[in-house]
Amino acid sequence: MLKINRRNFLLVSGASLCTPSLALSNVNQDNTTEIEKEISENIRHNVSSFRALNWQPYFKNLRQGAILVDISSRALHYWSPDEQTYRLFPSSVPMSDDLIKTGRTKVTKKVDGPSWRPTPAMKIRNPEWPDFIGPGPENPLGTHALYLSWTYFRIHGTHDTRKIGRRSSNGCIGLYNQHIAELFAMTEVGTQVLVI
Repeated sequence: MLKINRRNFLLVSGASLCTPSLALSNVNQDNTTEIEKEISENIRHNVSSFRALNWQPYFKNLRQGAILVDISSRALHYWSPDEQTYRLFPSSVPMSDDLIKTGRTKVTKKVDGPSWRPTPAMKIRNPEWPDFIGPGPENPLGTHALYLSWTYFRIHGTHDTRKIGRRSSNGCIGLYNQHIAELFAMTEVGTQVLVI
């Protein structure tokens, strides 16, 4: 039991007087605690990452239009050649870093009602998968596909809407079927694509 005498009183009083300044040392200049700051930064990052962008930092021109795929924000941006149309779509992205390919490519082919074949790497990972699926509701490419100059990489729809906004693909960029139909109508063979 602590005896209350002058010496103990001064020690306890001095410690309690320091407590507010110790607590304040964990407060930033914007009057938020470290934890509040981390939470607000995460919220701010998540909200701001899915935002409208300008095309100029990413492309020299908009000849034939431009598509920017941002893996970190899981968003696809489209600008029309005349700069009159800008669209922002949520997307699915590759499920692991080893499946992600970044850089510049272009649309080489457009297919309405694509068929699907797993890549050799997919068959190794998932030998139970079928060798071919024709157009229809079971097709992993959804209703439309934009083929890119990179082998096996596509921007396509999906019938599994749970995948959008997630790291869930085997390398492709997935959109809701209504969004890929819209993008499909706006793009042309030759549309430039940048994946970052």
